[in-house]
Amino acid sequence: MANFKFDGIDEDLTAPGTPWIYYGGSYAGARAAHMKILYPDLVYGAIASSGVTHAAVENWQYMEIIRKAADPKCSAHLENSVAVIDTILLSGLFKKQLKGLFGLADLKHDDDFASLISNVLGSWQSKEWDPAVNSPTFDQFCEALNAPVFGIPAQATEASFGSDARMVEVEPGFKLDLSVINYANYIKNHTVSRCKTTVEECFGTYDDSQFQDTGLDQDWRLWQFQVCTQWGYFTTSPPDLAQPRIISRLNTLPYLSKICKQAYLPGEFFQVPPLPNVTAVNVLGDFDIAADRLAIIDGEVDPWRPDTPHSDDARDRPDTPLRPFKLIPGAVHHWDEYGLADPSQEPEEIQKIHAEEVAFVEAWLADWTPPTKTQ
Repeated sequence: MANFKFDGIDEDLTAPGTPWIYYGGSYAGARAAHMKILYPDLVYGAIASSGVTHAAVENWQYMEIIRKAADPKCSAHLENSVAVIDTILLSGLFKKQLKGLFGLADLKHDDDFASLISNVLGSWQSKEWDPAVNSPTFDQFCEALNAPVFGIPAQATEASFGSDARMVEVEPGFKLDLSVINYANYIKNHTVSRCKTTVEECFGTYDDSQFQDTGLDQDWRLWQFQVCTQWGYFTTSPPDLAQPRIISRLNTLPYLSKICKQAYLPGEFFQVPPLPNVTAVNVLGDFDIAADRLAIIDGEVDPWRPDTPHSDDARDRPDTPLRPFKLIPGAVHHWDEYGLADPSQEPEEIQKIHAEEVAFVEAWLADWTPPTKTQ
């Protein structure tokens, strides 16, 4: 910003002689807030949309937001299905048969299986108000979870999980609720079917060599490096075993973080720490990050909200034009960053937040005065 130049424009638009507004969403939202704190002389104003200013080693609350915000019937079927799956995996009884239903009979490690079948839940984050960019995956998965199964009466979908009417016999002595069967079919048809080699090669994570290619095309390593060194966000299951969950108990910190040792071997000048140094992020403000002309905008049902200043663990604060603090009802991840050419066609809550953003930025700019030039 201090040295920026637009091609074809001769006017000096560099900061601080020009009031720059820094706007970002998600990780970039956190960086927008950090830029306002670290470079107040260059960043006149900033908007942090779904800005994850709180780094955490374990991020089990991500799935908890989804569990509570999703359709109650879908969440209930997920909770019950995961409980059944965990019981089978941990007991070992009919484990091979269970994995086989998912098309993963030959996947060696149970934690690889548990992690893989939870990936679809992350599609909640891709729900958007604009149909042009919305992902329907989560809703399609939920719909599939309670669909009628061949041989089971359609009205069984209205019965309680585990009731006789819903049970499907996989083999003698082994019955599963139709939601578990549907879960398995969905993963087999939408995830496993894309594998062109063996399921171990496609979905196994215990071969260290598959993570050690450092070519420039391995762009997944960029964010993963930040996860391993400072940000964390390993999506573990809830620590309280009595708490309902929609992902398996096998999603543990040791399992999810082992990639840090696999992918980033100790070097001559740097070594990835045993656990991310989240203090390096949180020292910049954490939940309490605040400054004049720093707007905090979050979504009510964003799975990343627990890592923003709108977390249930954060202190409430007033919403003012100088320090906007706004929660968009029913919104998921940085919904305010999307817009239409005709704003009147946007949902009411999006029209409202856009109008508020325009208003407070205009107020900020009205207060701006050029810095006094030094001799």
